[in-house]
Order: sequence, then structure tokens, then C-alpha cells
Amino acid sequence: MNSSSTPPSTSGSSRLFSRGSFLEDSRIAGVLRAETTGGLLLIAGALIAIVWANTPWSGTYEAIRDFKPISEPLDLGLFSLHLDLSLGTWAADGLLAIFFFVVGLELKREFVAGDLRDPRRAALPMAAAVGGMVAPALIYLAWNVTAANGGPSGWAIPTATDIAFAVAILAVLSTHLPAGLRTFLLTLAVVDDLLAITIIALFYTEELDLAFLGLGLLPILLFALLVQKRIFRGMLLIPLALIAWVLVHESGVHATVAGVLLGFTVPVLRRDEDSDKPGLAEHLEHLVRPISAGFAVPVFAFFAAGVTVGGLSGLVESLQDPVAIGIVTGLVVGKAVGITGSTWLLAKFTKADLDDELSWIDVVGLSLLAGIGFTVSLLIGELAFGSSSERDEHVKVGVLVGSLLAVLLASIVLRARNRVYKSLWEAEQVDKDHDDIPDVYQTGDHDPATPPA
Repeated sequence: MNSSSTPPSTSGSSRLFSRGSFLEDSRIAGVLRAETTGGLLLIAGALIAIVWANTPWSGTYEAIRDFKPISEPLDLGLFSLHLDLSLGTWAADGLLAIFFFVVGLELKREFVAGDLRDPRRAALPMAAAVGGMVAPALIYLAWNVTAANGGPSGWAIPTATDIAFAVAILAVLSTHLPAGLRTFLLTLAVVDDLLAITIIALFYTEELDLAFLGLGLLPILLFALLVQKRIFRGMLLIPLALIAWVLVHESGVHATVAGVLLGFTVPVLRRDEDSDKPGLAEHLEHLVRPISAGFAVPVFAFFAAGVTVGGLSGLVESLQDPVAIGIVTGLVVGKAVGITGSTWLLAKFTKADLDDELSWIDVVGLSLLAGIGFTVSLLIGELAFGSSSERDEHVKVGVLVGSLLAVLLASIVLRARNRVYKSLWEAEQVDKDHDDIPDVYQTGDHDPATPPA
């Protein structure tokens, strides 16, 4: 990473994990602060569920999770709406749609005004995200290609990265990741979420009702028309979003896809002269992210993570299932190999160097951190094997054990480098001219509003 005494590189060689613009890095820092709180709540929800599910009162937990507020399909004459879902399913299908709406907003902003708009800066997180999904999937299949009872169908479970969980761990560790690594982590997770929702839509849709899918596009288009005209009254947009969710749910496509599509429709750039102020996408993200991070994802974690282990013997039995083994090795080994390996290959093919003061051990540490797969991994596990099935219980054990191992290994690597990170972070805070823009962003001819060359 560039220190305060080193101007941005203007040579022909490019740098990996270089600092972005001051505005972009400030936005990333704000997003990660919000995700930290959400991640801590997510961990708390998961821990409560795990403890509760392994007490004599586990039956109460299961009764709450499986309770159906609507006991039978809603008969509307011409058709019926199958909204007779358990609370656990409402959390997975309904609340996670809010999470994926925020993902859609993030993706739209990254492609229009963030790092992904620049092919040179987008190449690294996109290559790393692809590598970080392909390697875990292949490792999982190596364990399960001949497994019985549909084992191969869970190949996508270890491919996801839970950014909220990862950032919460960073907060607990008090690790001062430099700006380039923070941006990479968030952008990688955003691309990862895009690939995950694509996988869910393509590979975990068992039956497709084209009529409902076509009807579902109508409220999405109307939602798009309103936001493009900068009409964002909740009394108009929220009913349209709910109708879109119901129709997409009835089509057979996982309802969270509706959230991403709605997020994609929101404009990012402003039309007035205040181009330095947040656009509608960022405005809505600020409004909805606290709901997503502070309520939707923790509640989903509470209903999804409650697995009855059955003591040490039950844990050992679960981990003997090739599905659980594939998940653990996919998250811990696959993520590290896939992200580090794809980054190394990109550096070799493009002749790019790591940014100053960083080394490949930093890439390994970040890759291990990306092995924390939780929210989307648990969701895909339910889609692959069925909620509350025996295999789904083994999936939960695999995701929890794999994520905890990833946390442990990443903590060891990142804490060992924390002295370096802290010195870089302190350099980023120096503002001798007191203009509220750190001097490190004003070296040479560097415009603080634009990325270095």
C-alpha cells in the first residue's frame, strides 16, 4: 500500500490492493462499520439458537421455528397463493429478500460508480470471487460426487462468503486492515453474492411457473419506473415490492431473487448539480441496511443455525458425512486456495505487483477470512436438502465448524500482521492541513475524489 511519502504509481505497472479514492474509501469504511454491528447481532442470534437447540427445551425452539402463521394456502378463486410457510421459511424467503435488496443496491452502485466500473480495478475482486467459488465447489464434489442421497446437489454450499460475519470478526480482533484490503473484501463479497443469487436462481429452482414469473415482472417494472423518476415514497414502493416478492415466490424461483432485481432498478447517479451527494441507491441503502443487518439477517440466523448436535458423539457422527466434510474443507481450504490462487495468477498474467508494504501472507489471511460462509451457505443448504432434514442438520454442522476454523486460522494470520496494518492505518489518518481529507490521498497530483492511476 502507498505510504504517505509515496506518490501513487504512475508507471506502466499496476498495483494490486491499491488505495481507491478518498470518497470511495470513506463509503467503504461506513458500510463496514454498519456491517460490524449487524455481524455481531448475527453471531448472537446464531449462538442463542445453537445453545437453545441443545438444551432440554429444544422442542420449544423447534415449535417456534416450525410454527405457521398461515395454516393453509390462500384461495383467491382463479389461483391460490402458497404462503402457508413456517416462521423459519418466512425468515429464509422473506427476510433474506431484504438482505438481497441491499445486495442489489450495492452491486448497482459498484458497477455504476464504484470499483467495478473500472475494468482494471474490477478484475481483481471478480477473479478472486470466481476462484473463491470454483475451488470450494470442486473440493466439495471431490468428497461427494459418488455420495448417496443427493450429496452432489450441495456443491454450492461452501462457495458463499458472509461479509457481516467476517467484518464482525475483524472488529473483535481489532485488526486495522488498510483501505485497499477493506475495499477488496467488501467488493469480493458483493460479487460473491451476485454469483450466489445467480446459482440459486439457475440451479435451485425445481419447478418454474412462467405465468407467475411474468406477472412478477410487472410490479418490478412499475417499481423501476417510479424510482427512475425519483419517486421513492414508501407507500408506493413497499406494496409493489411485496407484490413482486409474492409473485416471484409463487413462480418457483427463490423469492430472494426479487430483492436483487428490485435493487438493480434503483438509479445510482444524481441528475442535479449536487453530484457529490448520495444518489437514490445510496439513500435507500442507508435506510434499508439497518433493517437488513440489524433484524433480517440475525433473525434468519436464529432460525437457521439451531442444530441439535447431540454431544460430542453427535458432532463426530455429523462430521463423518461426506456433505459436512466437503463443506468444511471447501470453506477452509477451497476459499484460501481459490482466492489466493486466482489473485496470484492475475498478478502473473498482468505483471502486476502487490501494493507497497503488503505481502502474499496478507492475501492468504483475507482468503481464510472469506471462508466464513454462513447466511447464504445455510440458505443453499436448505434449498439443496430440505429444511430440517437430517442432511440439512449435517449441513449446519459443516457450515458452523468450517466457519469457526476459518475464523481461527484467519485470526492467527491477521493478528500476526496487525502491527503492519496499524502503522498503515495510522498513516491514512494524518491530516496536517486540517481539510478533513487525509494527506495520504493528496500525494503528488492525486485527486482525492478519483482513484490513483
